[in-house]
Amino acid sequence: MGTEIERKFLVNGHAYRDRADGRRYRQAYLSTNKDRVVRVRVVDDQAWLTIKGRTRGVSRAEFEYEIPVADAIDMLENLCQQPVIDKTRYRLRAGDHVWEIDEFHGVNDGLIVAEIELQDENEPFDKPEWLGEEVSGDPRYFNANLIEHPYREW
Repeated sequence: MGTEIERKFLVNGHAYRDRADGRRYRQAYLSTNKDRVVRVRVVDDQAWLTIKGRTRGVSRAEFEYEIPVADAIDMLENLCQQPVIDKTRYRLRAGDHVWEIDEFHGVNDGLIVAEIELQDENEPFDKPEWLGEEVSGDPRYFNANLIEHPYREW
């Protein structure tokens, strides 16, 4: 079983943009049940199906499988909950870790979060100057929750 250990933070400003190129992500959910989230994601000419278990602290089970892009697009358009999450993801190294910074578009426009994956929940990491408040434990910031409660409506 795969385990994801991830911490999530708000982002202050756009200083990270000068140091990283962004890629557009489209993703949506077949299930947003807290015990089993099932996500479909398309990035460029690749696609994945991801199954995640219930979050416990900053950890949860995660399984990810590459799938045909045509199948993923069909699922995004015809099977997944709407709206589709649309975001630009930037990847930026800071110290020994890579940060993923997501700028959301559409109904979640204005939201910018940074995520870091760790090997252990207590693993130390460098905090870049653009890093803001930690929101790891706030379910409003889970991508699956942004479908039912978009950022613009907060």
